[in-house]
Formats: sequence, structure tokens, C-alpha cells
Amino acid sequence: MVSLLFLLITLVSIATSTPTNFIKSSCSTTQYPTLCVESLSVYASKIQQDPHQLVQTALSLSLNRTQTTKAFVRKCKYFKNLKPRVYAAIHDCVEVISDGVDRLGSSLNELKLCKINGQDFNWHISNVETWVSSALTDGSTCSDGFGGKALDGRIKTSIRSRMVDVAKVTSNALALINQYAANH
Repeated sequence: MVSLLFLLITLVSIATSTPTNFIKSSCSTTQYPTLCVESLSVYASKIQQDPHQLVQTALSLSLNRTQTTKAFVRKCKYFKNLKPRVYAAIHDCVEVISDGVDRLGSSLNELKLCKINGQDFNWHISNVETWVSSALTDGSTCSDGFGGKALDGRIKTSIRSRMVDVAKVTSNALALINQYAANH
């Protein structure tokens, strides 16, 4: 009787567990859970209930947003009548965002090398955590370059708002990576 009850509970649990619930549950540990769920639920059919796929998708999303922001910031360099200080801040921002793109790309490649067990997994996931954390720092460095009232204006506001979005998505990816690492 007890094993029949256990089997019934297990089957109900499996039947009611969906990829979206898995994403919601995983995202609950992030700093921006609503954004996490909104951005990853689109990929629920791909993620299913696979923690590795969840992390890979979150990291891919972060890389994509960072690349898009890099392209936007690069275009800002060509606006007319930029003050030299604004141009320099944009130029520096493109460089550090490029570093972030490289680090996130390396993280995705490194994630593919993760093995489920053993030191290989720990080594590779540690590299991923380090590089994603560094990419977050790169984003902060870009935003900091627009500090001060001398750089106020639409360009600063536009770049900073995009960098905030990148930081949130990347922070969520890092939280999911840390959770993934802790569970292995």
C-alpha cells in the first residue's frame, strides 16, 4: 500500500511538473526572478527540466544581449558633434563590452566541456563562473565611464539603460550557473 501511494505521488509530481515550473523554481534564486522567468520561458520547450540546458540558455541570452548592446554602443561613436570626453567614454565602453562578449563566449564553450562528475566538471564550471563574473565587471566599467554630470544626455541614458539590462540578465545567468555548480 505504501509503495502504491509513493508511486501515485511520484506520477502526479511528474505530471504536474512542467518546464515552465522548472524555470520558475530555478529563477526564484536569482536577483531578478521576474526577468529571469520572462526571458527564459520563451525557451521552455528547449530547456525542459534540464539544468545544463537552462544554464546554457541563460548564458546564450546574456551573450546575445551583450553583443546587441556592443553593436549599439559602437554605432554611438558615429553620432555627430560628440564631445571628446563622450567619444572617449563610448570608445572605452566598446572595448570593455568586447571583453565581456569574449568572456561570455568562452564561458559557453567551457560549459560544453563540463562533465557531470569529477574534477573536470569542477574545473570547467569554475572557469565559467569566473568569466561570467568578469563579464559583469566589464559592464559596470562601461557604465562607470559615463559617470559625472559632464556626460549627461541621451547617449549616456541609452547606453546605461542597456548596460543595466545586460547586467541583470548576466547576473541571473551567474546565479543559475552557481546553483548548477552547487547541485553537482
